[in-house]
Amino acid sequence: MVESAGQCLFCPPLLEEARVALRNAHCLFLSQPEPVLVGSGIIVPIRHRETVFDLIPEEWEATLALLHDVKALADREYAPHGYNVGWNCGRIAGQAVFHAHLHVITALCGRAACRQRHTLLAEAGRK
Repeated sequence: MVESAGQCLFCPPLLEEARVALRNAHCLFLSQPEPVLVGSGIIVPIRHRETVFDLIPEEWEATLALLHDVKALADREYAPHGYNVGWNCGRIAGQAVFHAHLHVITALCGRAACRQRHTLLAEAGRK
C-alpha cells in the first residue's frame, strides 16, 4: 500500500521534526535514532515523492548538495571510515516507506559489522 502525504512518516504531521539534522530548500536529512547508527540517516525530498524516479531536477540537485553537507557533518563529528549510500525503489527492492529517501550510513570500525568485514578481508588475504 502506498502512503499519501498525510499518512507518510516523512511528511507532516507524522514527521518528527526532532530528527531533522540538516535541510535545504528541497530536502531534509533525518538522523537515525538508533545509537548503533550514529551519524547515519536518510535524505528525503520535502515534497512527497514516491520513489527516486519521481524527483524533479531541483530535488536531485538538492539531494546531492545535502549529501555533501551530511558527509561534511559526519566527517567532522564522527570521522567514519567509510559510507554506504543508496536508494531502495519499490517493495521488492526493500522500500518500506513510499516516500523517496536516500540512505546515508556511516561505517565506523567500532561496529560489529565493520569488525566482521575486517576479519573477512584479513582471512581472504591469507589465502
